[in-house]
Amino acid sequence: MKGILILLSYLIVGEGISMLINHFVPGNVIGMVLLFASLQAKIVKPESVEKVSEFLTKNMTIMFLPPSIGLIASYKILGNNIVTIVLAIVVSTMLVLAVVGRLMDKLDKTDESNN
Repeated sequence: MKGILILLSYLIVGEGISMLINHFVPGNVIGMVLLFASLQAKIVKPESVEKVSEFLTKNMTIMFLPPSIGLIASYKILGNNIVTIVLAIVVSTMLVLAVVGRLMDKLDKTDESNN
């Protein structure tokens, strides 16, 4: 129960910050970044959220059902804009890979210097 409350509180704080910045960045993303920072700063102990995060990760397919049904329901709109959508997916995927790669390099170097 503690883990759920921790995750929900970070989600709520993230949503609040998102509202303050006119939803420029989604609240769930802000909440995840804040949770990550709290875990790195050892404000939140990993054991506190471990069970809940494992459960959510194992049951992630349930989270994709509503968006998938929405995509199927709007196939005509998707078909008319397929080139734009595919381009956006490819570009955003490459950006995410580049950012995560750089972040992991920096975090890995930080871990090596601490050991």
